[in-house]
Amino acid sequence: MKKDCIFCDIKDKEIITKNKYCYAIFDKFPVSKGHTLIIPFRHVETFFDASKEEKIAIIDLIDEVKKILDKKFSPDGYNIGVNVGKAAGQTIMHLHIHVIPRYKGDIKDPTGGVRGVIPEKMKY
Repeated sequence: MKKDCIFCDIKDKEIITKNKYCYAIFDKFPVSKGHTLIIPFRHVETFFDASKEEKIAIIDLIDEVKKILDKKFSPDGYNIGVNVGKAAGQTIMHLHIHVIPRYKGDIKDPTGGVRGVIPEKMKY
């Protein structure tokens, strides 16, 4: 636990679901309805710093979150992603995985999906 880390000081009422190693909350600055974050309880900076058990727990929670979001919001698709390091856009240095529900028509042409992190590389 790190004192100045917002993900180390999460309130139980914000947690959507959890397991032994991680928890899920709605993103406070969502890019779509239902945008959720999966976060390990242990303070680790990046995905590559997480233990094997934490990585398995993250995948399990992604599946659980999808069930919750399917029921609550009925999205048409999903993007799942993680930013590793400042060069990749990580702004909170505590591992968190984005589960982003997608909806038909939310952007003009979604072709390329996560490739859009570098917009000129999105279309191929």
